[in-house]
Amino acid sequence: MTQSDTRKAADQGERESDVYLLGKPAAGWRRRVFNVVFESDTRAGKLFDIILIVAILLSVAAVLADSVASIALQHGALLTTLEWVFTILFTVEYITRLSCVERPMRYVRSFYGVVDLIAILPTYLAVFFPEAALLIDVRILRLLRILRIFKLTAYLTEYRLLADAMAASRRK
Repeated sequence: MTQSDTRKAADQGERESDVYLLGKPAAGWRRRVFNVVFESDTRAGKLFDIILIVAILLSVAAVLADSVASIALQHGALLTTLEWVFTILFTVEYITRLSCVERPMRYVRSFYGVVDLIAILPTYLAVFFPEAALLIDVRILRLLRILRIFKLTAYLTEYRLLADAMAASRRK
């Protein structure tokens, strides 16, 4: 089996697990949205993934820029506006994911469901609880969402093994 075949099998396995765990709707608008949001083998799905990647990267860039005092001082209003735009965008995406699956609570409790929620929740919490503004830095977790898009979760075990091997060789 070639590396390409292995990756295709991993992609297929991940799609099948989404279908099985979350429940792919049989028909209608929910099925069409599911195909776009959870399956990247369609033209619309690929476009959705590209837009999501760009939004995540721009959002992280805004978070990083906001962490530099001189930039935050000069462009604070713009960065705050961008943060709200991205938060609303990611909230709509989260609600869309929940609305197009048969078992939305499984998505909420899944790794990516939790990451998605943690990525948007601090901005809302900071409105009601100003001391929660310290949590805003967890927005960087939005980068983890790229793992799903690039189908890299299939390789997490290998990454862990590589990291363990590197840590073990460092001790020698």
